[in-house]
Amino acid sequence: MTLELNGIGVSRGIAIGKAYHLQRRSLEAVEYCLPKYKIDDEVARFRAAVNSAKRQLRGIRDQIPEDAPSDIAAFIDTHLLMMDDAALSKAPAKLIQERRINAEWALQMQRDSLVRVFDEMDDPYLRTRKDDVDHVVNRIQRLLLDADHHEGETPEKRFKGRIIVADDLTPADTVLMQNQGIAGFITEFGGPLSHTAILARSLGIPAAVGVRNARRYLRDNEQLILDGQHGIVLADATPKIIRYYREGQSEEKRYQQELQKLKWRSAITLDGVAIKLMANIELAEDTRAVRTVGAEGVGLYRTEFIYMNRTDLPDEEEHFETYRNVLKTLRGTPITIRTLDLGSDKQVDSGRVSGPLPTNPALGLRAIRLCLRDPSLFLPQLRAILRVSALGPVRIMIPMLSSTQELFQVLQIIADLKREFRESGIKFDANIPVGGMIEVPAAAICAHIFAKHLDFFSIGTNDLIQYTLAVDRVDDTVNYLYDPLHPSVLQLIATTIKAGRKAGIPVAMCGEMAGDPRYTRLLLGMGLCEFSMHSSSLLEVKRIINNSEINALSHAVKRILRTTHHSEIASLVDRLNV
Repeated sequence: MTLELNGIGVSRGIAIGKAYHLQRRSLEAVEYCLPKYKIDDEVARFRAAVNSAKRQLRGIRDQIPEDAPSDIAAFIDTHLLMMDDAALSKAPAKLIQERRINAEWALQMQRDSLVRVFDEMDDPYLRTRKDDVDHVVNRIQRLLLDADHHEGETPEKRFKGRIIVADDLTPADTVLMQNQGIAGFITEFGGPLSHTAILARSLGIPAAVGVRNARRYLRDNEQLILDGQHGIVLADATPKIIRYYREGQSEEKRYQQELQKLKWRSAITLDGVAIKLMANIELAEDTRAVRTVGAEGVGLYRTEFIYMNRTDLPDEEEHFETYRNVLKTLRGTPITIRTLDLGSDKQVDSGRVSGPLPTNPALGLRAIRLCLRDPSLFLPQLRAILRVSALGPVRIMIPMLSSTQELFQVLQIIADLKREFRESGIKFDANIPVGGMIEVPAAAICAHIFAKHLDFFSIGTNDLIQYTLAVDRVDDTVNYLYDPLHPSVLQLIATTIKAGRKAGIPVAMCGEMAGDPRYTRLLLGMGLCEFSMHSSSLLEVKRIINNSEINALSHAVKRILRTTHHSEIASLVDRLNV
């Protein structure tokens, strides 16, 4: 009898292949004493394992797709830095020498010691960093124990065509196994916004996360069907079901080929409404993907990477050179630079302020709040953006506005800088547009007030949904409550679009919802005319736009906005997409 398990589909595509259970938590180190004459060799063995692990990670980093978010590479860089840290590179060697113990046991002792320190921390974010310690230790430990050696079988042969079943995967695991030919993966934990899920979409690997008890019910080596769009996993399927999904695979391949033909076509609805499609980027390297899919501009340039993996702050010149490089690569395409959005889930040493650690960083000193608190963090970036505006079409976007008081402070700082630039003869675009991200319910409700003072809006749905529903979007124990179709979320989006249109300012959306084709027609019907998303989603969204009629959608969406029950809303949205 066919068994069906359900999770969250995070990367579309259908995979059919045998299950491979990835046992990440089964490494058991055994302690044994060494004679004195073997100590130096054991230390050398430990160091060789660390160096091999670093080479492995560097190799993985080089294979990350250009259009993958930069924080995935930063995630791997963090693990590389940890391997260089004395706590993991030197302390175990010292334990080997002092206690005359084997390398595996010394590394295990050091791991336990570090995890105890993290467990005692008050800050929930820092407590999660113990997972990074585990990932790094596990990689070195596998090399010491030769855990990946399988007699007569290379990793490529072992993984090729298999559907990986695991509790969770790191981005490094994902890249490594994709190069070894996996067909897809299923994890018991994780959410649609996890690094691994985002990377799976960039790599085009069918994937489902949050498939509870997958390792319990799915047997090693049994044939599975994975539907990465709907999060469905089937085991022991009948020949008829297998034939159905194989036809689905063929259709998907043809569909992707058709999408490529849309690259240089405009996004215009059937009733003649032009829709602007833009891309989100994080690095200068991301701009290649922007051009490849024919995006009309960059609707969100995240600048946090400039602050990552360092302890000092970037100065004005570094900001300027970075932005100039991106602008030059885009060859005249408009770009919207978001001022830094550090804090909450994006903590870096260079942006951390002194004082006690916040107990709830998502509601604490982050984004524009942090910038206004610390001008030394904010002014160099603003000055650099103003200077680069003299070289091409640039917009400034302020994240996480929640009060007009904050907005007025920002506008005053920009006005002061402009006056200073004029007096000093520094070139800049005097009419540079200044917009705000609407990602806090307070800003959405008061959008009509913000609209009087801003040149454009961009709706950040990831945080707007998180704050509206009080759901931590990266916490997989509650992220089932994270719902873009919640009536309150839809009302806030509609309110923002309406306020922007009434004030005559452009309203864009740059959150994940903008790049999710399930919601394209819903947003068109609400009146959204600018979408900014990951480049990999743009062509599919364009296809839907080119086959939609705004007038018809507007009537249907009015009914959706009057509906209060989630199941009915979901059903009506499904009907829009038929």
